[in-house]
Amino acid sequence: MTEQRKHHRVPVRLQVTCIPKEGEAFDGSVKDISLGGMFVETERQLAFGCILTLVLRGVATREVSVPAVVRWAHPNGFGVQFGLVGAYATHAIVDLVKKTSS
Repeated sequence: MTEQRKHHRVPVRLQVTCIPKEGEAFDGSVKDISLGGMFVETERQLAFGCILTLVLRGVATREVSVPAVVRWAHPNGFGVQFGLVGAYATHAIVDLVKKTSS
C-alpha cells in the first residue's frame, strides 16, 4: 500500500467527540494527528465519505472543532481528512504537532 499522506503524523493521546452529519455523537481517542487529519480510535464504525465534526479537548485553552471526512476505516477506528479549518484550530494543531515532534 502506498503512503498518500501529505503531512507527517505524530502520536498523541487526546479525547475527541465525533459528531456525524447524520447520526448520534460519540466519544473516541485520537491516536495520531497531523495538519491534514488524524486517526480516531473507537468501536464505532463510520463509512468512507462520512462527514463529521470533531471536537478536540486538551489541545488548546478551549475546545477545538474541526470539520472532517472519513477516508479509511479499521476495526478499531477510522482515519479522517480535515476540511476547511479555522485559524484558531490550525494554530492549536500546529502547536501540538511541533511540541510532539520535538
